[in-house]
Amino acid sequence: MNMKTALLYFHTIIHIRPIQIYYRIHYKIRAIFRTIIGFKYPQFKTAQSYPITLKSSIPSNQSYCLDESRFQFLNQSQIFEPSQIHWNDEQTFGKLWAYNLNYFEFLNQENFTQTQGITLIRAYIQAYPNLKTGLEPYPISLRNINWIKFLSKYQIHDAEIDEFLMAQYVRLIDNLEYHLMGNHLLENAFSLLFGAYYFRNNQLFNTANKILKTELSEQFLDDGGHFERSPMYHQIMLFKMLDCWNLIENNSDFKSVSENEISFKLIEKLLSFLQNITFENGDIPLVNDAARNIAPTTKQLIEYANLLNIKGSEIKLSESGFRKFNKSNYELLVDVGNIAPDYLPGHAHADTLSFVLYVNQKPFIVDTGTSTYQNNEIRQSERSNLAHNTVQIGHFEQSEMWSSFRVGRRAKANILSEDEHQITASHDGYKRHGIIHKRTFIIGSQSVIIKDELMGETKYPQKAYLHFHPNVELKIEENIIKTNFGNITFENLIRITENKCHVSEEFNVRISSKLITLFFNKKLTTIINFQPP
Repeated sequence: MNMKTALLYFHTIIHIRPIQIYYRIHYKIRAIFRTIIGFKYPQFKTAQSYPITLKSSIPSNQSYCLDESRFQFLNQSQIFEPSQIHWNDEQTFGKLWAYNLNYFEFLNQENFTQTQGITLIRAYIQAYPNLKTGLEPYPISLRNINWIKFLSKYQIHDAEIDEFLMAQYVRLIDNLEYHLMGNHLLENAFSLLFGAYYFRNNQLFNTANKILKTELSEQFLDDGGHFERSPMYHQIMLFKMLDCWNLIENNSDFKSVSENEISFKLIEKLLSFLQNITFENGDIPLVNDAARNIAPTTKQLIEYANLLNIKGSEIKLSESGFRKFNKSNYELLVDVGNIAPDYLPGHAHADTLSFVLYVNQKPFIVDTGTSTYQNNEIRQSERSNLAHNTVQIGHFEQSEMWSSFRVGRRAKANILSEDEHQITASHDGYKRHGIIHKRTFIIGSQSVIIKDELMGETKYPQKAYLHFHPNVELKIEENIIKTNFGNITFENLIRITENKCHVSEEFNVRISSKLITLFFNKKLTTIINFQPP
């Protein structure tokens, strides 16, 4: 290991919490010991299920086609016979695809019958001796909820299925994801809560409530945003919170609402945040790890919340680091926050002081999105400085993204001033190279002005990036960018180049688009006019 790699590991590890380190070591040592003594979890555990009542939830995406025995996730598909499904196949399309296969979300897609569901559930139970991917705590958590929702919808009480489900909860409660924390641990808790109600089990309920008591206050910020700063994961977390509220409110014969840690007011805050960051056309900004067709849409979530008599509360964006300016013909979202949380930055990108701009409800200047979680060049590129609408010094990264979900040194942001017409912030991601980057966004009725200032001295090239949506038509004339949305002019610009980039609005879909690179020295002003001069 060379010094550069050693420092990368050092600056990553110093942020990890002791509890994460403890559980990583604990689970590894325990696994070795259990292998020696031949320990095995049971396939079945005696249990008695009880009827639960749920209002209609949001249907899952169409991911299983019975006529072709075809599963499609992340825009990639495979055909399996029900008795020959490769549940552990992480090689063909990667681990995330295999995870999706084991989630069983297809049970809750529209037009999916009781017979189809039972056939696949029994195939899974029969495959148990060879299961691997699906026995990890995260897919267990999601699958158990989906099974319970499906079984409750059709009021199915099957001893073999119930005993298999309970055995999965025995495994889950023994492998809670304290080594990862974040949304994984919350998913564990949500699943335990569903199991508690389904089996009327106090141990599952108490464990779920213990996790929720600490994690809900830890993971949801003052403005209602989820602390991993991914709009997609926020949608997922809100969906699970709504499902849990549905469960709690309609099954008070087991536990009253007041005995639960999930509260009506907290869900209102989460809904408020989502409404605040969603563009008028319904799109979420694809900042950090985010893609479409993974989580329910904002429209679906609002409708589901309304069904449960939940409305968003009036809360301004603050702690999340996102700010959104809404004008009659444009919407601007800026990121002036830190990579966070420090101990779990796996879904973060090097995008401090970046922005996303929609004009007349259409994407104009965009984040390039996320197409993969696999540890490859595409993943590295999509998390890098180059993939975001911010400034880069030389070849240096403002935050050191590495592997699929790791961050070494990371930029710290500081909001210097803000009001309804402007915001100014800086970050120290280039401080080790002698530079502090300060950026100001000035909000006009028909224009946005972006002022970049690099404080300090450097010999390295200074570049600002603009990534345009594939539907944007543009041409460069005398250092003016002319587009079908308006014109962009500059002050203190040295030169401008146009290159190809890729925009990914969904997993495994990469569309060619245009990247504009702006070269400058210490100061640059970018003026975006939405009406041609």
